[in-house]
Amino acid sequence: MQQTSTYRWARVSEQALAWHLRRNCSVTPRQLGGWYATLCLLSLLIGSGFWVLGMPLVLAFAGLELLAVGAALLVYARHALDGETVRLQGGRLSVERECAGHRETLEFGGAPRVRIRTLAHEHDLIELQAPGRRLSVGRHVRPQWRRALAGEMRRALQAGGLHGQGI
Repeated sequence: MQQTSTYRWARVSEQALAWHLRRNCSVTPRQLGGWYATLCLLSLLIGSGFWVLGMPLVLAFAGLELLAVGAALLVYARHALDGETVRLQGGRLSVERECAGHRETLEFGGAPRVRIRTLAHEHDLIELQAPGRRLSVGRHVRPQWRRALAGEMRRALQAGGLHGQGI
């Protein structure tokens, strides 16, 4: 029998609660590369046709355009998979951040000592505090949802994570 979760944003497994706070990207970097390759092929074919007709500058400008579009897509693709994962497992809270392919994991000791704060303004991030540690999360979450997400994390910490759910 499947038990329903009282968590809106958390993914519940048998061992942990995890909040995956990611960018809302409709295209993965691999898909983007495929589209860019198709665009390059099409532009170079058309530019080559104009070259054959005696207009070599069209191909040159098509090449410059493809370089500019490629640079913009590269910047996008480097950050498309950025995000944070907040995991509550075995009484410990950890945060894994990924930015432009660089990944770091920060551990907060015992979850009961962690405090979750939302700051005064709607656009402020969620702040995790423990003795000697402070970290802001929620960069990729809509500002109007941050307060509710912080409340859900706070309730999970107070309930002891999965043990408070009976899972």
